[in-house]
Amino acid sequence: MDKRLKSVHAAADHIASRLNRLPTVGLILGSGLGVLADEIEEPITLPYETIPSFPLSTVEGHAGELVCGDLEGCDVVILRGRFHYYEGYSMDEVVFPVRVMKALGVETMVVTNAAGGVNTAFSPGDLMLISDHIKFFTDSPLRGPNIVDFGPRFNDMSDAYTKQLRELARGVASDLGMELREGVYAHMPGPSFETPAEIRMLRTLGADAVGMSTVPEVIAAAHAGMRVLGISAISNMAAGILDQPLSHDEVMETGKQVRDRFVSLVRGVLARL
Repeated sequence: MDKRLKSVHAAADHIASRLNRLPTVGLILGSGLGVLADEIEEPITLPYETIPSFPLSTVEGHAGELVCGDLEGCDVVILRGRFHYYEGYSMDEVVFPVRVMKALGVETMVVTNAAGGVNTAFSPGDLMLISDHIKFFTDSPLRGPNIVDFGPRFNDMSDAYTKQLRELARGVASDLGMELREGVYAHMPGPSFETPAEIRMLRTLGADAVGMSTVPEVIAAAHAGMRVLGISAISNMAAGILDQPLSHDEVMETGKQVRDRFVSLVRGVLARL
């Protein structure tokens, strides 16, 4: 058995042995959005360091624990803290949790992030459904020998952000009286924030928001045949739009401001799955 496949199964078996019921929905929570894990009923929490082969979160706002349980009638597994390419992890390590989720039986994944607004019609605090993405300057997590258990050698990305789930989310937002943006998310490697010139480039190419995560995870999820819903919390306007410096503190502060709307939206989506 391939070493990567063996590591995924070892982690999945370790997690499954500690659960009463296996999850069907996985959620990956971005900076400042980990509060959703507090909503789980009768949670079972596993710190990453207790799970075989799991990487460790090093970024502020990423707690570094797996939380499993019931949320709106769904058996969920939540990652409170993701792994980024800029932390020095390989792409295999970045998407390792996605493959573990699939091995556990997860078929639907909700990915969230804090992102910079590239579309000048957006404002900090907006929530944006991700309709598509653009990946820049990093390897694909599928590079190298393909493992058929993970997915096919060449996988389709035309509906990576599942249309049906986006329609469902728009319906939930409408019922809640909540404005919900929709647009294209651009992935940049970080950890530096982008320059004003890079933001102008991204806008020209059709990006509405930019961040340093999510896209590798979605590629791995699509490779595995999982349905995906992506949500960005617009934490700040990207470089050059407003005359102010960018900081991670601003990202965390905006996360606090959007948490109630974010939690309501995701809970509403889960209730309708």
